[in-house]
Amino acid sequence: MTDTAFPEPAQDSNAQAYSVSELAFALKRTIEDAYGFVRLRGELSKVTFHGNGHVYLDLKDEKASISGVIWKGSVRGLGIRPQTGLEVIVTGKITTYPGRSQYQIIIDTMEPAGVGALLAQLERLKAKLAAEGLFDPARKKPLPALPRVIGVITSPTGAVIRDILHRLTARWPCRVLVWPVVVQGDQAAAQVRAAIEGFGRLPMGGAVPRPDLIIVARGGGSVEDLWPFNDEALARTAAASVIPLISAVGHETDTTLIDFVSDRRAPTPTAAAEIATPVFADLAATIADYDQRLIRAGARMLDLSRARLAASANRLPRVQDLLAVSTQRLDLASGRLGAALAANVAAHRQELTAKAASLRPRLLTGAIEVKDATLQALAKRLEPLVRRTFDRAADRLGSLEKLRLSLDPDRPLSRGFARVERADGRLVRDAGAVKSGETVKLVFHDGDRAAVIDSAAPPAAAGRKPPPPRAEQGSLF
Repeated sequence: MTDTAFPEPAQDSNAQAYSVSELAFALKRTIEDAYGFVRLRGELSKVTFHGNGHVYLDLKDEKASISGVIWKGSVRGLGIRPQTGLEVIVTGKITTYPGRSQYQIIIDTMEPAGVGALLAQLERLKAKLAAEGLFDPARKKPLPALPRVIGVITSPTGAVIRDILHRLTARWPCRVLVWPVVVQGDQAAAQVRAAIEGFGRLPMGGAVPRPDLIIVARGGGSVEDLWPFNDEALARTAAASVIPLISAVGHETDTTLIDFVSDRRAPTPTAAAEIATPVFADLAATIADYDQRLIRAGARMLDLSRARLAASANRLPRVQDLLAVSTQRLDLASGRLGAALAANVAAHRQELTAKAASLRPRLLTGAIEVKDATLQALAKRLEPLVRRTFDRAADRLGSLEKLRLSLDPDRPLSRGFARVERADGRLVRDAGAVKSGETVKLVFHDGDRAAVIDSAAPPAAAGRKPPPPRAEQGSLF
């Protein structure tokens, strides 16, 4: 360089002394102006992800090393994830860190330094996940034999989704839920990961049915095109999926990280549809064959049981042989039964005749006469008592009848009285209880009539108090 940041100092002892900060920041400006944009190739080492989102690392080759930093805003736009041992090409600017008097590169972009670097990174990641047991066949979930709903995660506009739908329609018509994602570029891994988690969060029996099976599909392409499916976060999400997952990324010769952690790998998206579903026609033919075999097996079992029953029946004794002895004994006993009954009747008749000789009618009639005399004497003593009881009951009944007649509210009506009732049937006892113009009912002994109360107060009621009640029987009303 021909120009310098400061003038040449004088050689005498009175030259100006710069402070450390002045020198450090002058160097910082000089380096940033001279190396405002550089493109470096090297191997990453000491990669550290800080809690605030920044990434600190070293970029080295066989002879030298330079510190580097990726600010949080640039980390999200990187095409790859920085990892120790990965060979990359970065762009940025050279600057210094005055606090330690060291220079470093502020990285803006990062890309792998070729296919070999990508494959080396993939092999290291595969070894890491394999050591954690994510590739273990024992942890893989079995696929449902007869899926009702299949979720497909792929691009909605490519030939992949058409091939899958065509194959499913021909083999096993079922409901298909398509979660549209991009399958190439920086956003592909995040969108596929969100789709797998979204299908897993669907509730059972909800408005949108939860899939019984998930297919992650993409057509063929280069290593760079398929690289989003080698994302570590995506691989862990696929391994943790609660729904069985089939990976169908690329062609048969293409292999991505998601193929190792999925529950089943398909060589092509069309093969994924074939793996996920049975052939309906084959199932129908199998069921029909099972039905015929069941009918034939039932017929053979029935014939075998009938033959066994006939063989067993032939070895059983005849009913006549089993009952022969008992029948003979019954015949002999029935032959002796008539004579035995006659002898029994004669013996009982003789015994009755012997007993009857000692019986006398007087024994019965004497006891009856004694009981009759006792009953007659008791009836004579009870007759006055019963008569007095009836007389007292008749007197009480007569008193009650008189009281009933005196309390009958309709009896005074026959002597010219009338009863005043309101419209709801309540009895009117005082003149002040009714209002002027109110309709009342006058009840007579032979019927009732309606009446309207006038507005004039009774002349006798004005200026004097009502007389006190007399000490006599209360009103019948």
